[in-house]
Amino acid sequence: MKARISMITLGVDDLEKSIQFYRDGLGFPKMESPPTVAFFTLNGTWLGLYPREALAEDAMVSSEGQGFNNFALAYNVASEAEVDATLAEAVAAGATLTKPAQKVFWGGYSGYFQDPDGHLWEVAYNPFVWIGPEDE
Repeated sequence: MKARISMITLGVDDLEKSIQFYRDGLGFPKMESPPTVAFFTLNGTWLGLYPREALAEDAMVSSEGQGFNNFALAYNVASEAEVDATLAEAVAAGATLTKPAQKVFWGGYSGYFQDPDGHLWEVAYNPFVWIGPEDE
């Protein structure tokens, strides 16, 4: 297996609400998609949104669950000011701020928000190394 992630698919409770959050609120470019799923391009990776029940059924697991999902998505930016601006943009789009931006133990600066379905996103500035596409 090659070390890469082609697509991250999030199970969502309200597909249209989640599309609006990512497309209209965060400005993610939505691709042409069938009406039962939504795809966004993320500079080399895709984000998929699919109804939670259907995604669980496809994976043959229970859709029941709440609380911490055991993972967080990360969005790295080039400055502390950009962390603050990105978190504000997400909250304005309907996200819930779970951890305000702050200096963190490893020497960077980050904060967290949850999307409308509770998926955690960390917005971080790492002053030691750039984690992201080379063209930014």
